[in-house]
Amino acid sequence: MHDSRETFARNAFVTGYPVKHSRSPLIHGHWLKTLGLAGSYTRQEVTPKDFAGFVSRLKSGESGFVGGNVTIPHKETAFKLADRPDMLSEELGAANTLWMEDGRLHATNTDGYGFLANLDAAAPGWDRTGRAVILGAGGASRAIIQAVRDRGVGEIHVVNRTVARAQELADRFGPKVHAHAMAALAEVSTGAGLFVNTTSLGMDGEPAPDFDFSPLAAGAIVTDIVYVPLMTPILCQAREQGFATVDGLGMLLHQAVPGFEKWFGARPAVDAALRQLILADMETH
Repeated sequence: MHDSRETFARNAFVTGYPVKHSRSPLIHGHWLKTLGLAGSYTRQEVTPKDFAGFVSRLKSGESGFVGGNVTIPHKETAFKLADRPDMLSEELGAANTLWMEDGRLHATNTDGYGFLANLDAAAPGWDRTGRAVILGAGGASRAIIQAVRDRGVGEIHVVNRTVARAQELADRFGPKVHAHAMAALAEVSTGAGLFVNTTSLGMDGEPAPDFDFSPLAAGAIVTDIVYVPLMTPILCQAREQGFATVDGLGMLLHQAVPGFEKWFGARPAVDAALRQLILADMETH
């Protein structure tokens, strides 16, 4: 069915500094083409100094954008500058998706949604576990802790080199979340059904330390938010030790869905063709 949304082009963006490595234009461009929608999705490299001005042009309509994605280092500022941040971004203090509605700039964070949707697609039933271990306490772990907690996992153990950083997240996300030093990894992994790496260990071919996944529950899932390489050293180790793994590429693809729907008025599908497109791009870059 063709409706009025196809009669004019809507334009969206991804902004960051730098932003040239973002694969979001490839994802959204693919969906615009397959859904036959008029519109564009482009990279907008904006320095931290110029970001407030960029947002004010978005709010006034001067930029010609209906909204867009926000990546490092602008997520916290985007949240602060939004007129209507939702509850997810309020708790995180960071937004990755902006859209104009009724003359107001709305904000959310879709990283947690992307993380859960990827696990749901690749390992249905993963959320029956009562215990999860999350390695790392940086910005990337926040949305994952929030999402896993909101899905109903009762015990979430955040393990980090600096315990103080993990403790900040436990304080932020409530009594289900516990902070630990790396030395406690084996102990807190005992019986856990989900292990998540949110650190950059093993990214771009860097080596990762040896992990012993044997304390995990039988049938546990090990996942990594790093997706370059697709099979990270941590996932390879888990697989060699007999555990099911879920790569991080699906999180990137699924987190893009809610924004596309807000900007272009149609809900896109994450399918094999999209995944193949991104994998082919990863091989050439």
